[in-house]
Formats: sequence, C-alpha cells, structure tokens
Amino acid sequence: MDYKRITLFAGHYGSGKTNIAVNYALHLKKNFEKVSIADLDIVNPYFRTKDSEAFLESKGIHLISSEYANSNVDVPALPAEAYTIIDDELLHAVIDVGGDDRGALALGRYAPAILRQNDYEMLLVINKFRPLTPDCASTVGVMREIETAAGMKFTGIINNSNLGDETTAEDILGSVGYAEEISAASGLPIKMTTVKEDLYESVKDKVSDCFPIKLYVRQSWAKQEENLWQK
Repeated sequence: MDYKRITLFAGHYGSGKTNIAVNYALHLKKNFEKVSIADLDIVNPYFRTKDSEAFLESKGIHLISSEYANSNVDVPALPAEAYTIIDDELLHAVIDVGGDDRGALALGRYAPAILRQNDYEMLLVINKFRPLTPDCASTVGVMREIETAAGMKFTGIINNSNLGDETTAEDILGSVGYAEEISAASGLPIKMTTVKEDLYESVKDKVSDCFPIKLYVRQSWAKQEENLWQK
C-alpha cells in the first residue's frame, strides 16, 4: 500500500467516514511511529472522533479536535495545534472532514499548504444505503459540493456501503456496482471496500482491496435517523 503522509476522509453525513478514519489511524500506527487524527467535523455532527479519544490515546494516536467537541456549543473553532499536521513532516495524519459542503469549509484554511506539499490522499466515503446518496448521480453531486467547499479534489473512493449491525455479505457485494458506477463517472479509483470484521472472510475473495474494520464510534444515531426518514 502506498501511504501518503496526510489522508483525508470526507463524505455525506452518515457515510461512516469517522469510523473509517479511526480504523485507518489504527492501521497507520502499525506502520509508523507518529500518528495523529484531526477531527474537523465542526458543524452539528452526528458523532465525533472525540468519542474515541481515550481509546486512541491508549494506542499512541494523538487526537486533535476543537475544545468545543462533544459540548452543546456549535462554533467553528479549530485549535492552532491542527497546523502540526502541515508542519511536522515526520507525522502521518488522518483528517476527518465535516459532512457535506458546510463541514468541508473548515478544511479550506489548510488546503493550500496540503496541496503545496502534495503528499496526501483525499478519499470520498460513499454509502449506498444512506437516504441522500442512493445512486451515482446524487453521490457525485455531493462529491462536487465538497470539493468546491474544501478547495481540494478527491483522489479516490472508499465504498463503505453498510446497514450497521444488520449488514450482510450480500449487501456488501450488492454495492460493488454502485461504487464502480461512481468510479467511472468521477474518474476516481476505488481504493478500498470496507467490511465489518465478522463478514471479512466471506467477502474478501470476492471484493478487491477489502479492508476489515471494527466499530469504534457511536451508532445510536443510525436508527434514530432511519426512523425520521420513515415518518
């Protein structure tokens, strides 16, 4: 695997990018000494990387987040410490970008420096089973909005199509065509397809670049949002 120094994860609300960001940071820690994860999700998030702070720190991964994370204060305040991602060239960093174009605005202040260094991946996290990204056209629309707001272009796609705890191997295999259609429309390669560890053995030989993940962030919002959409 070709590891870039900075890896950014962005996507629609509920795409699962935060959980992937945490899993990827843990994966990086197996290969590099200095790893940090920055939570730029500052606009009314469903859940935060902050939820996993104690766990991440126990694994030697430093979390950079707003002092207002997990509070009832909703202001776009990012710590100056976030600039260490740019300045420390020995650091491998994961950035959890806010959902949709509003959340991606926070990335704008860092984008010019990241682009100058040109040692990054910006990965679009897609989920076929989310209400607002069920097809190629809607997902590519979200992608373009995020790119415009962030001032950066995506370099690849992560297929994270899932139904939470109810996900089956058939759900994952059935999402491959969706991801391939988005790849063809956007010109972006599919970097990986994520799958819960308990399903990994049943799909790894049927899906290229299959990446097993564990659940490290709250998912209680999923059922709540699903119920809202059904009303």
